[in-house]
Amino acid sequence: MTVPPDELELAADFPPADRDRWREMVRGVLRKSGAASDDTPLEEIERLLSRDSYDGVPVAPLYTRDDAVPGRPGLAPYLRQVRPESEGLAGWDVRQRHAHPDPAVTREAIHADLENGATSLWLHLGETGVPVAALTEVLRGVYLDLAPVVLDAGPHTGEAAESLLALITERGHAQRALGNLGADPLGLQARTGGPLDERAMDEAAALAVRCAREFPGLRAITVDATPYHDAGGGDAEELGAAVAAGVAYLRALTAAGLSVDEAFGQIEFRLAVNAGQFPSIAKLRAARRLWARVAEVCGPGGQGDRTARLHAVTSSAMMTRRDPWVNILRTTVAAFAAGVGGADAVTVQPFDARLGLPDDLARRIARNTQTLLLEESSLARVVDPAGGSWYAERLTEETARAAWDRFTEIEQAGGLAAALESGLVAERIAATWERRRADLARRQAPLTGVSEYPNLAETLPEREPAPRPGAGTGGGLPVIRYAQDFEALRDRSDAHAKATGSRPKVYLATLGPIAAHTARSSFAANLFQAGGIETVDGPPEGFAGSGTTIACLCSSDALYEEQAADAARTLRQAGAMKVWLAGKGTYEGVDSRVHAGCDAVAVLETTLDDLGVKR
Repeated sequence: MTVPPDELELAADFPPADRDRWREMVRGVLRKSGAASDDTPLEEIERLLSRDSYDGVPVAPLYTRDDAVPGRPGLAPYLRQVRPESEGLAGWDVRQRHAHPDPAVTREAIHADLENGATSLWLHLGETGVPVAALTEVLRGVYLDLAPVVLDAGPHTGEAAESLLALITERGHAQRALGNLGADPLGLQARTGGPLDERAMDEAAALAVRCAREFPGLRAITVDATPYHDAGGGDAEELGAAVAAGVAYLRALTAAGLSVDEAFGQIEFRLAVNAGQFPSIAKLRAARRLWARVAEVCGPGGQGDRTARLHAVTSSAMMTRRDPWVNILRTTVAAFAAGVGGADAVTVQPFDARLGLPDDLARRIARNTQTLLLEESSLARVVDPAGGSWYAERLTEETARAAWDRFTEIEQAGGLAAALESGLVAERIAATWERRRADLARRQAPLTGVSEYPNLAETLPEREPAPRPGAGTGGGLPVIRYAQDFEALRDRSDAHAKATGSRPKVYLATLGPIAAHTARSSFAANLFQAGGIETVDGPPEGFAGSGTTIACLCSSDALYEEQAADAARTLRQAGAMKVWLAGKGTYEGVDSRVHAGCDAVAVLETTLDDLGVKR
């Protein structure tokens, strides 16, 4: 039976949707929470629900087609990347990182990776990784014309590059070998501090010229922007520094004799992606937009490819030592964002990276995370999956604009080398980190397994310690971890438990029936346990045998009004030196409060101090 077209218009009986109608409905909801009233102007409603990212990028509650940015796949401004089918498994390069100092172990891991889904290698060389002298040994049996090799040798870049180029030449793969020599003097300056090594810049330019002339499949320059992310910087700060570094290298390479197109072809970008799915997607799309703008300013191109080549690495800053299994979920989300954002190569860090040198299981899970996204989810077979999302489009545009502002600020300061040496970059990043750190401390940026839902009974996997930098190698931008403040508190608790045989403890004094106190006692237990503090609960009268001097009242506001003062008095008489209350009310006998949005790190530090736990 044929249904008349007019009967298929299912929305015909509903009024057309418009922005003001949506605002009215939202105002009704906000009125119930006290955030708005009947007199709140409709144009204020969206502002009440809006926020800014750490870079000052506005994030609105509603987006429309007016927020979309024009762009076609494969065309400027290259928001919608199109990859040649020959690059990587179904679209992107699965790039595994290797840093084990034992060449035999590294060689075995390399072969396991290449035989089971990895398509290229990222070798960390030097004192904290694979010995440079062992490069030929670890690449024994690797087909250099099939598996791209990316070097990361820091101050040993020249030596490592010469070794790889000699090996490629010896095997007769000069015209077919792919990869990157990893020269990045500005990245090294960011990590180690001090002025730019001009000899290293000249060496990088010379390697680029050699690659362009003798090894057409190799690139010489990696713009590694992860040091800015690892120091606590925001997405726009990371991108601004990356573009500034890229422009500095373009100047050096063209001064060394390369054409503009050849210089563009020698540069690859390395960016961090984290569990913030949409910001990570927008960051990669914005990176291509920014580099396309640089290419436009550089003038008309010839036959060379000026698009940004992006290597996405799952964030080191987001990884945790505590409950490390959750890192599998974090890196999966980050890898998904990298794929959706159009990364040309993706590295997933093993879940145990914070514990030491990864084992075979961790490497396998990291590798298979990408295989699942590529093969089972077919993620790379869709051109720009985020394209058409009004939120993703607008976030990309705003991120690009904020990053361009950071880039121009760096240029006005004399370029990235000067901005690093003067402290401008470090100052901007430090301010961003303090804002993020405050959100982490207040658990407004929660860390599962660390600041939320900690497991005090966990047994961490044991791993071989990773090599650490030697004496005198400090300086440069700091290396932070989002979980560092909470993990330091847990370390204090562990040391106390080891020395005394028991963890520090807080007594949760519950008032009334279970229904009245469960929500707040669960909240308080979750908060105190995030600092490694064990909790036991019971009525105020049971405090005397609890084995602690700290108590926290837990119940409803109604019962607090009736019983909080008497309960606090009972706790004091039983030996409580300090009484907390889960909630925001003020009552006689209560010293302080814990509640959603409070500074949990400060609360936990104070509590550990009060319990006599050594720092």
